[in-house]
Amino acid sequence: MSSVLELKNVIKTYKQGKQNLEVLSGVNLEIKSQEIIGLVGQSGSGKSTLLQIAGLLDKPTSGKVIVNGKNIEKQNDDVRTFLRRDYIGFVYQYHNLLGDFSALENVMLPMLISGKNKSDAKDRAVMLLEKMHLSHRLNHRPAELSGGEQQRVAIARALANSPKLLLADEPTGNLDPNTAEEVFVALLDIIKETGLAALIATHNMELATRMNKQFRLKAGVLQEVNEPILSKIAKNFY
Repeated sequence: MSSVLELKNVIKTYKQGKQNLEVLSGVNLEIKSQEIIGLVGQSGSGKSTLLQIAGLLDKPTSGKVIVNGKNIEKQNDDVRTFLRRDYIGFVYQYHNLLGDFSALENVMLPMLISGKNKSDAKDRAVMLLEKMHLSHRLNHRPAELSGGEQQRVAIARALANSPKLLLADEPTGNLDPNTAEEVFVALLDIIKETGLAALIATHNMELATRMNKQFRLKAGVLQEVNEPILSKIAKNFY
């Protein structure tokens, strides 16, 4: 399996008054195609910062971010924009759908922006929404959808441009347990079906154990963990 994303000795610091606050301390991570990686850690541990750097929305203070074989430090803004648009898909805790557009139109928009013709964009949007079990909700606007339906539309939108890497930041964190399970199963199914690489941050330890690998971020340090350790983490911190 080929490498989709590599983080090499990534450090991220922020100014806090006269001091530097180190949020990420030499993070190393490699994600290969078809791998689903779970990222766990307490609130404020740096999970969102790590995802923003992996998704080229932020830059590390030092270290290398390699996406699609490209050292991002050496790439111009046009290349970074292209990779964010066509190589990486994003799913957040809140769906961020456009309220004036239907579910179908929300999924079509990224494809239209990237230059796909309307007919092809519609066909793919319909296909993705069908895979998310939303064929009966194509023409409904976000306000007419349940929370779980809104998040499934957001997942379909993230996959619109056929990305190689999916980054998800607490994708079920705003949902009740039953709806979270429904959305998570749909997310895993479509990731496996499309052969994506995925990095999913979650507080839900049970969900994390269902991914290929699990990593914990604590005090800026990233460590791979196994299922028994995850259970211990859950008891001690969550």
